[in-house]
Amino acid sequence: MTRFAVRAPRADALDLCLFAGEVETRHAMTRAGEVWALELPGDLIGTRYGYRAHGTYDPPANLWFDPAKLLVDPYARELERRFVQHPRLGIYGEDTADLVPRAMVTGPLPEVPHQPPRFQRGGLIYEINVRGFTLLHPDVPEKQRGTIAALAHPAVIAHLKKLHVNAVELMPIIAWIDERHLPPLGLANHWGYNPVAMMALDPGLCPGGVAELREMVAALHDAGIGVILDLVFNHSGESDVHGGTLSLRGLDPAAYARAPDGTLINDTGCGNTLDFANPAVRQLMIDSLAHFVRHCGIDGFRFDLAPVIARGPGFDPAAPTFAELNAEPCLADRIMIAEPWDIGPGGYQLGRFPANWLEWNDRYRDDVRRFWRGTGTIGDLATRIAGSSDLFGADCRSVNFLAAHDGFTLADTVSFEHRHNHANGEDNRDGHGENHSWNCGTEGPSDDPQILARRAADIRALLGTLFASTGTIMLTAGDEFARTQHGNNNAYCQDMPVDWAGRDVALETHVAGLARQRTERLADFVAFPANGRWLSLEGELIADWQWQDPASDGFIHQFAPDAGGGALRISRSERVIADRIKD
Repeated sequence: MTRFAVRAPRADALDLCLFAGEVETRHAMTRAGEVWALELPGDLIGTRYGYRAHGTYDPPANLWFDPAKLLVDPYARELERRFVQHPRLGIYGEDTADLVPRAMVTGPLPEVPHQPPRFQRGGLIYEINVRGFTLLHPDVPEKQRGTIAALAHPAVIAHLKKLHVNAVELMPIIAWIDERHLPPLGLANHWGYNPVAMMALDPGLCPGGVAELREMVAALHDAGIGVILDLVFNHSGESDVHGGTLSLRGLDPAAYARAPDGTLINDTGCGNTLDFANPAVRQLMIDSLAHFVRHCGIDGFRFDLAPVIARGPGFDPAAPTFAELNAEPCLADRIMIAEPWDIGPGGYQLGRFPANWLEWNDRYRDDVRRFWRGTGTIGDLATRIAGSSDLFGADCRSVNFLAAHDGFTLADTVSFEHRHNHANGEDNRDGHGENHSWNCGTEGPSDDPQILARRAADIRALLGTLFASTGTIMLTAGDEFARTQHGNNNAYCQDMPVDWAGRDVALETHVAGLARQRTERLADFVAFPANGRWLSLEGELIADWQWQDPASDGFIHQFAPDAGGGALRISRSERVIADRIKD
């Protein structure tokens, strides 16, 4: 016996649609409160299915029922194929069975024994775009390149071990759909931040389904490396009112937040915002996270535009989401990381997430870039190196980073003063306008030895600062060997796989050395010494006025002096940094 159930509280009728090839068989479902259910005899594992919902179609009243639309189960775990964008997805009465991927009946999945996360605060997180990172790797078999399985290859694990990576953070691997404007431009979304079904793995990245992800996680765990998933619960790929009807919109449109006048709230910039004041939305998120922990062994999660999950509609640091996450036994000990901003009212919430959460710290990125560009102050840099106590107090929850998937790469930060996003088809209007970047004398590529030497020194100075900073640190894959996006700081629609053949091996070796030193003294970076003193290069205490003086060149921080301690020396004029050094 196989039981199907789906939530559709305002539908008048619901059909379960089973597919044998392209032959569709519809079965009427029975309402039980807000849920429609149906039991069918026999073993249906592997069967393709979807839903069709009947009811009123009245978009101004937030009713989108259209039985011509095949709908994906919001709880689907595996899909037969990827989503494709097409105008018919958003036109009433146009059948979409040939466009929308069918979910697959998976049956019971084996559970992974629950173990503590293989990550601790202060460690190194390595952000990976799965396809881009592995597509051109010369040692990975061609059939595996661009997939989750490639991350389990010994050559990839060896690279992670060389860098002393404590956890990989995978950019979205959940099935997503391209934004509507991309196909006409001949472009596609290569980042994945536009999901539809929140626990269905993308068939292109993970053709082996849940088993492939589980096996990859096990391989990294055997190497002592944790796995963190970057997940998107702030919006779905159904977009605004002109978008497609693919899943929630056709089943339970109340999942999307609306203003008092009935218009969709767009705190995400993606056309819609999931309503976390709705208990069903919170439950969908919790069930999705629990699925990845129980069945795949995932160590933690990074939440894109995380204030949304605590909105109701305004952000609340005591939102029920946090208590409900802590109450779920398999999630209570997981690593939780917030991107603590969205574009809604009061959307910048850095430092306001619960004490057991880590937070991406863009203030760290900006202040460190400004210092090495020559426009920042010693005081700001000192605060960031010391764990950003102005934001987090004595509890160091900062995820320090210099570059991430969103923005310039590290190499581009010292090579481009301005964004160059023309290939995105938006007249270079998209992406951040202020990147606190610089070009060392010329914009973009250069053959000038002096310019190249300055850029190399700047990159090493930035990396030295990162690896000497208190708190968790994050490095985006490829920044350790000068990966470039050619000045594009919003490359979500550009296919730019990592160039393994052209990487800067000398820089990679340098980063491996920084990582080794940090790993050997990891305890030094979990919390900043309370008895540390900031000294000038001449060994004298820095005066109050010097903290905000951009002309001040560098400093020494002497920490734990009574125990022999060590020092951290930064010189902006020399573009060098000496790591925390034991006497």
